Amino acid sequence: MARDDRLVQGIEELYRTRYRQFLRVATVILGDGATAHDAVQEGFAQALKQRLFFRGDGPLEGWVWRVVTNAALAARRSQRADQESSESSEDWPSRNGQAADESGVRVWIAGLPERQRLAVYLRYYADLDYRATVSATLSAAHQTLRRCLEEVSR
Repeated sequence: MARDDRLVQGIEELYRTRYRQFLRVATVILGDGATAHDAVQEGFAQALKQRLFFRGDGPLEGWVWRVVTNAALAARRSQRADQESSESSEDWPSRNGQAADESGVRVWIAGLPERQRLAVYLRYYADLDYRATVSATLSAAHQTLRRCLEEVSR
């Protein structure tokens, strides 16, 4: 079987078996299930189009995660640009239909640097194992969250 065929087959298999994990992470990034679904679809479409750029240095799944995550981040940037151009951010309701909880763990996670936040999402929302995420980044995120918890405890 040719390399191109194996890549297409691998991407299709990831879509069939891991779609829910990809959707969960995209939903966390975007805060909206419908937009997240579109971002995952776009990410997989991009992965298929760009499959020849996969060098094979690491696992195909890691590469596809990056492509799909980038699609979700691009959608989030687009959302923010649309929101800023139409109204101020103060006029927008909470995305989950609940009042913002400034002391909640979700807020702290949202406040992490992007790389740390994505490591947390991939580990705990996508349920990837520790080796599949960037262990040093995840460790830094844990330290930041511990500091937040200690500050609240005082």
